[in-house]
Amino acid sequence: MASTNTATSSAVRYRERLSPSLWVLAAAAVCGPMAALVFAPIDTTLALIAGAAVAVAVVLALVFGSPVVGVERGMLRAGRARIPVDLTGDPVELRGEQARHARGSGLDPRSWHVIRGGIDGVVVVPILDPDDPAPVWVISTRTPDRLASALKRTRTSAP
Repeated sequence: MASTNTATSSAVRYRERLSPSLWVLAAAAVCGPMAALVFAPIDTTLALIAGAAVAVAVVLALVFGSPVVGVERGMLRAGRARIPVDLTGDPVELRGEQARHARGSGLDPRSWHVIRGGIDGVVVVPILDPDDPAPVWVISTRTPDRLASALKRTRTSAP
C-alpha cells in the first residue's frame, strides 16, 4: 500500500514546455539561408551544409531552451524557480484581456514571472512564504485550468 502512495505522490501532475509558436520557429529558420549566403562565395556545398546546420541549431535551441512549467512531487516549477506547493495560495486562471493586464500594466515588479509571447493564458499564484521576496508568481500557460487544477490537487493531497 505504501508503494502506491509513493507512486501517486511522485507522479507528474502537470508539465508543459513553453515552446515558441510556429511563426517564431519559421522566422528563426530564416537564419539558415542567411548563413548559407555567407559561405556561398567559398563553396556552394559548404554553404548548403552550413545553412542547414544553422537553421536546425537555432530552432533546436529555441525549443529546448524554452522554460518548463510543472507540478510534481509537491513542487511548483516555473522556469528555473521551484517552490513547495504548500507555500502557495489559490491560483487564479486568467485569459484574454485579464491575462494581458496581468502580463502588462498589472504585473508586480517584485513577482516571479515566466511569460512567453504567443501564449494567451496566465496563472497567478500567490506565495504564502513570508521570507519570499516575490508576492506572486505569474506563469504563462496554454492550459491555465489544468495548471491551476494540478496545483489545487497537489495542495489538498499533501500530508
